[in-house]
Amino acid sequence: MMVHTMMHRESPDKGLDSGKYVRYTPEQVEALERVYTECPKPSSLRRQQLIRECPILSNIEPKQIKVWFQNRRCREKQRKEAARLQTVNRKLNAMNKLLMEENDRLQKQVSHLVYENGHMKHQIHTASGTTTDNSCESVVVSGQQHQQQNPNHQHLQRDANNPAGLLSIAEEALAEFLSKATGTAVDWVQMIGMKPGPDSIGIVSISRNCSGIAARACGLVSLEPMKVAEILKDRQSWLRDCRCVDTLSVIPAGNGGTIELIYTQMYAPTTLAAARDFWTLRYSTCLEDGSYVVSERSLTSTTGGPSGPPSSSFVRAEMRPSGFLIRPCEGGGSIVHIVDHVDLDAWSVPEVMRPLYESSKILAQKMTVAALRHVRQIAQETSGEVQYGGGRQPAVLRTFSQKLCRGFNDAVNGFVDDGWSPLGSDGGDDITVMINLSPGKFGGSQFLPSFGSGVLCAKASMLLENIPPAVLVRFIREHRSEWADYGVDAYAAASLRASPFAVPCARAGGFPSNQVILPLAQTVEHEEFLEVVRLEGHAYSPEDMGLARDMYLLQLCSGVDENVVGGCAQLVFAPIDESFADDAPLLPSGFRVLPLEHKSTPNGASGNRTLDLASALEGSTRQGGEADTNGCNFRSVVTIAFQFTFDNHTRDNVASMARQYVRSIVGSIQRVALAIAPRPGSSISPLSSPTSPEALTLASWISRSYRVHTGVDLFGPASQTSGDTLLRQMWNHTEAILCCSLKTNASPVFTFANQTGLDMLETTLVALQDIMLDKTLDESGRKALCSEFPKIMQQGYAHLPAGVCASSMGRLVAYEQATVWKVLEDDESNHCLAFMFVNWSFV
Repeated sequence: MMVHTMMHRESPDKGLDSGKYVRYTPEQVEALERVYTECPKPSSLRRQQLIRECPILSNIEPKQIKVWFQNRRCREKQRKEAARLQTVNRKLNAMNKLLMEENDRLQKQVSHLVYENGHMKHQIHTASGTTTDNSCESVVVSGQQHQQQNPNHQHLQRDANNPAGLLSIAEEALAEFLSKATGTAVDWVQMIGMKPGPDSIGIVSISRNCSGIAARACGLVSLEPMKVAEILKDRQSWLRDCRCVDTLSVIPAGNGGTIELIYTQMYAPTTLAAARDFWTLRYSTCLEDGSYVVSERSLTSTTGGPSGPPSSSFVRAEMRPSGFLIRPCEGGGSIVHIVDHVDLDAWSVPEVMRPLYESSKILAQKMTVAALRHVRQIAQETSGEVQYGGGRQPAVLRTFSQKLCRGFNDAVNGFVDDGWSPLGSDGGDDITVMINLSPGKFGGSQFLPSFGSGVLCAKASMLLENIPPAVLVRFIREHRSEWADYGVDAYAAASLRASPFAVPCARAGGFPSNQVILPLAQTVEHEEFLEVVRLEGHAYSPEDMGLARDMYLLQLCSGVDENVVGGCAQLVFAPIDESFADDAPLLPSGFRVLPLEHKSTPNGASGNRTLDLASALEGSTRQGGEADTNGCNFRSVVTIAFQFTFDNHTRDNVASMARQYVRSIVGSIQRVALAIAPRPGSSISPLSSPTSPEALTLASWISRSYRVHTGVDLFGPASQTSGDTLLRQMWNHTEAILCCSLKTNASPVFTFANQTGLDMLETTLVALQDIMLDKTLDESGRKALCSEFPKIMQQGYAHLPAGVCASSMGRLVAYEQATVWKVLEDDESNHCLAFMFVNWSFV
């Protein structure tokens, strides 16, 4: 149609009948464009109304108006597609340039290695001679003579009060940084799972066989170089472990650059190690090719330069020449190279924690990739590619995430200069309790309406084995009832109310509260998401019915992708009120799970408390440092911190409650880890079977109903018919046996499962009741069950064909057959449906 219209524009024919085409005047086009802006696809009535209201369109038939809008939509679609293809083409060209540069770097590295190999062969060949070569000694002597001839040359060049000396340090650091970013100064190895592409984060590499740990990333962003530099220099905005950055001195360099002396404090990720700080020189300048570069390195006694500020609460770490190189890209945007190279003084931490400070993979995820992701996130927000709901601006949502992380880090570290001081122990050293009597740091009287004396934090760390951080945090997030206590949640939420009520202690066995997760925002690559959690209110007694109300949490979850190598997982939340203002103060609590790359240790080499905790897990028979032979050989450090407000009259009660609560959470996490850890070939013993009278009765009903309906004993002819033995047979049965409710007015949910069934659903007995049958079976499974349901109710049982279902963690499970039967009570009334999944396995 568009082709015919364009052909007619060259024709002088201006006929008015519907079989002819017309040439639109500029006034007519302008009128149609105005309508198109408001409604790109008007209805027939709207087109007729347009002709009546616009006299200049009176000579055009409605059919012609329809054709014009069709062609206009087609042109708009083509324009958008052309713009998209141009953007993709620019990205591909820039990525191709990056890959060619990387290929050149690798070729140089190969040539260098070949040269070194030949040189070493020559050295080995000539070393067999009997003559003594003193060339190395002569070189040393020559160097010493040169240094004696110029004793003050290096000192003058590195004089702390001499700007020329600082410029010399800066230019040396710049050259070394560039050799790492684009050269072969470091043996880079591409990080697993980080493949380059037009929509990927970029090229991510980690160091191999170098001093310290290092990571490098290069990628494309749709921002100008100076804007990228401004974002990356603001380290606190994207580095969640950064406590503060103080620029103590700014010195203009003679070449138009800037030298800054910077003191940076970093949070410790866990309670088991001290925090780190850096004293660095940062040099910013432009290169001849128009690139903008920022290099940074530590000032030490070796490099020279002024001494940094002392701090007794931190361990001084060293930053080797690092920084970022930003090159303008043709057609707009920038190519960013980021290098992080540090020495975190791993020998100052307990042996079990050293892998955390010796892993280039963890450095890459926490610093290098985080910086590039933050720049890409802001670039896409600026271009309008990211849309957030709820009317919140992206900057506000980022501020919420930063406040949650910062508040949690403050609680984990408990710095004295923030007002934290330890509280006396109750005799155990597993839980650390600290108090802060500076409420202004948490929002002042606005945040603490009646509990204005201070904040109390109870925290602990433990070591777990064979449980990936992503799996554990995802379970904690999705099954809050497995570990949380409603009474403690009510106490935490009370501090936000104008007339709060006090909950003096955690009430054991309180009603588990149902949670509803409301998504608020997520990053572009979905590695982090912000959400609001609504906890449905309950009352403990009829007297409390007036106080029962829903509670809300602002929650940040990150690191739940199991495919990310070296990723840390975290779940942090804080109570909020219904208004949830942009400037709402937060008091965060939560969990952090850090991966530890396994390193074998000599027997009995470590007496660290976390190893004792790990070996004391229920049912665990493995000792600290002992290798696992089934391939599930990794460890994780879990750090837990919960904060509560208190007043002078309730401090001791709140402290007792907090200790009890965190201890109960530690026990819950240990049980959860045992339940969802990989089991094939594991040396961890299974959970003990439930022994309540209800469980014994249910096992009897399940077994008897199966025998009545099918004529076959569920556990074979030699099975027991009653008692604990029957329950143990069902609990340890090799097939997955599950029971679900049988209600016509509600969705069926699972009420019981044996050990194999819990393994299949990747859950526990408490969290099992949150899983619905409809969410577990796939569409074909639901259809098969619906078609066989009349048969089940009439005959008592039915067999379902092979299919696929989903665990509570979202993993697919294939099974060869499923048997469903009706479970009858003693009076022959229907109690529930029982399922037995035969020969199941994870896909």
